[in-house]
Order: sequence, then C-alpha cells, then structure tokens
Amino acid sequence: MPNILSQLSLIFYKMIRKVSEIFKEKEHTYSFELFPPKTEKGYEKLLHTLTELCEFNPDFISCTYGAGGGSRDKTFDIVQLIQEKHNIPGVAHLTCICHTKEEIKNILENIKNRNICNVLALRGDPPQDNPDWVPGDNNFRYSSELCASIHKDFSDYFGIGVAGFPEGHILCPDLEQDARYLKIKIDNGADYVMTQLFFDNQLYFDYVERLRKIGVTARVIPGILPITNYKNLVKFCQLCGASISDEVKTIFEPIQDDLERTLEEGIQFSIRQCKGLLDGGAPGLHFYSLNKISPVDVILQNVRR
Repeated sequence: MPNILSQLSLIFYKMIRKVSEIFKEKEHTYSFELFPPKTEKGYEKLLHTLTELCEFNPDFISCTYGAGGGSRDKTFDIVQLIQEKHNIPGVAHLTCICHTKEEIKNILENIKNRNICNVLALRGDPPQDNPDWVPGDNNFRYSSELCASIHKDFSDYFGIGVAGFPEGHILCPDLEQDARYLKIKIDNGADYVMTQLFFDNQLYFDYVERLRKIGVTARVIPGILPITNYKNLVKFCQLCGASISDEVKTIFEPIQDDLERTLEEGIQFSIRQCKGLLDGGAPGLHFYSLNKISPVDVILQNVRR
C-alpha cells in the first residue's frame, strides 16, 4: 500500500501545471499570495488559513521569499505543501538579492526537485540586516537576467512570472523606460506579469496599453490589496512607491481610527475595484491575502466570474 500511495503522489505532482498552461484554458484566473511566517505559531495558523483559501479553488497560490534569511526554505516548504496536500499549482518567489549565480542555480535545482514548476523571478530588496548589499560580477543585477538564466539552465521546465509596476518602479522615474525594462523580462523568458498594488484602475489600464504598444502580449494580472488598516497602508505605500488615490483618501482618512468601518468600506472598495478591472478586460485577479482568509473570501465571492 505505501508504494501505491507513493506512486499516486508522484502522479499528482506530475499533474501540477505551469501557470502559463492554465492561461490557455481560462479567460480569467484568481489567485492568492502568502508569506512565510516567522514563528511556529504563525506557521500553524497559516496551515489553517491555507486550507480555507484552497476551498475557493484558486488557480494558483504564490509565496514570497526572504533573501538572505531563514524564510527561504519555508517558502519552498509552503509551495510544496500547496501542491502536495491541496493539488493546486504553487508559485515560488525567487529574488536575486544576496545570492551568487551559482547559488541561484542550486536553489532552482532544489525547487525542481520538489516538483515545483512555477517561479516568480524578482530582483528583490536588500534585507534589513544587510541594507548596503550591492551586486558584483557573480550576481544578477536585475530580474531580467534571472529570467534569462532560468530559461537557459532549465529550458522550458519552469513557468516564469515577473513583477510589473503600473506606476513605474520606485527606482525608475520614466514610465516608458519602465515598460521597456518589463519587455526585456518577457523577451528573456518570462510568461506573465503580476502587478504591484494600485488603487486607481486607470493606472493599470494605462500600464497595459504602454506594454501592448511595445509588443508585450503576455497576461498582466492586477495585484489587489484589500484595505483593512489605512494608517498601515499609507506607510507601506510610501515604502513601495504606490500612490493613494483621492477616492481612497476621501473614503478612509475620516474613518482611519475605526478599524471596523475601515474593513467594511475596504471590502466594498475592493469589490468595486475588482469588478471595474474585470469589466475593463483584466485577465484575472491576484489577491495579497496577508495570510488571512478575511476579507479576500468575501471579495472573491462577489467578483468571481
């Protein structure tokens, strides 16, 4: 019996598909993002949340990556669990920061050995314990270089996603140049784009238009962050370079000290935002769940098509 179970498990692993293959069958995809908890208690809580999220039959679930820290293996453990226990494609985030080219190749071998075939290729930010890290000759400087290396070393085994920035990357003040950088990622082997959070849908549609004008035909999946704490949102947006729309300020500034009302209004705002995106032609939604079932459960139930 154990041998039979092992064989069945292997068959399930082989059934896990690349995200790009799912696109061929579905006009819209719905997915979640998780992050590796720092404590054992947080990890146990995540396992419960993950079970609840999987009940919504997402098309895939991604997990973020902490370069230079202890969360790397946790990322891959979580993605492997998503696939092994829940039979849902998992996407492992991978950053260039603080890794040599050889280390990156070894990490990718590890990912492959876990039967994970989807990665989100990122440049990443220097960790807090090494903020002055700069790449050398034996490091990748950009995610486009990481994409090229993955494609070169592993051919078509991995499905590769990359990050997109509707308002431009914080280090790239020129929107047109930012779009050209994104095109290099696609030309180097990336299959699709997942965007940073935004709150004005026009920013997304303008971004997609910029990409289409220069020949990028890949799917651009909007990233959705439900508003549950306005003060924390303001701080986060200052760090990542995302703007807060006048509509969001008008709704949430007056109630920022009332977390219950903020949650209620946040759900309604996200529902309107998601419906507007889908109505305008967005190919799906990627929810930044923050390792919580609420409020993405309510939002998804109201917008999924």
